[in-house]
Amino acid sequence: MQQKNSNTQRLVIMALLVAISIILSRFLSIAAWNLKIGFAFVPVALAGMLLGPIPAAIVAAVADFLGALLFPIGQFFPGFTLTAFLNGLLYGIFLYKKADLKNVVLAAIVTQIIGSLLLNTLWISMLYGTPFWALLPTRIMQVCLMTVVEIIVIRIMAGYAPKIYKTEKAQS
Repeated sequence: MQQKNSNTQRLVIMALLVAISIILSRFLSIAAWNLKIGFAFVPVALAGMLLGPIPAAIVAAVADFLGALLFPIGQFFPGFTLTAFLNGLLYGIFLYKKADLKNVVLAAIVTQIIGSLLLNTLWISMLYGTPFWALLPTRIMQVCLMTVVEIIVIRIMAGYAPKIYKTEKAQS
C-alpha cells in the first residue's frame, strides 16, 4: 500500500508540475518567432531534482504537447517536444539527488546548448526556412542570458525544494 501511495503522490506532483510548466510557458514568457525567454524550465528542473530523469522528461514532454494543443502559439512541431523531453532527461541526470553548484551549472549549460541553441534553432530553421547560421547570433544571446538565469533560479530552488518535498512525504 505504501508503494501505491508513493506512485500516486509522484503522479500528482508530476501533473502539478505539468500544469505549472504550461502556465509559465504559454502565459508568463516573452516569445518571438525565433526566441523565447521565460521560466518554464523551473517545474521541469524541479521534477528532475525531486523525481529523477524519466519523470522529468515526461513532465517536460507532456507540458510541451498539452501546451501546444490547448494554447497554441504557432503550429505544433514534434521536434520541440523531443527537445523538451531531452531537457527534462538532462535535468534529471544532472540534478536528481545531487543538485550542488557544479551540477546546476552543468545542467544549465548542457540543456541550453543542446536544447535551445542547437536543437531548437534547427527546428526553427526547418519550420520557417531561415538558414540555421543566420539564426545563431540572436539565439546565442538568448542562451547566454537564460544560462545565467537558470543557474541562479535552479540553485535557489535546490536549497528549498528537497526540504519541502521531504516535509510533505513525512506528513503523508
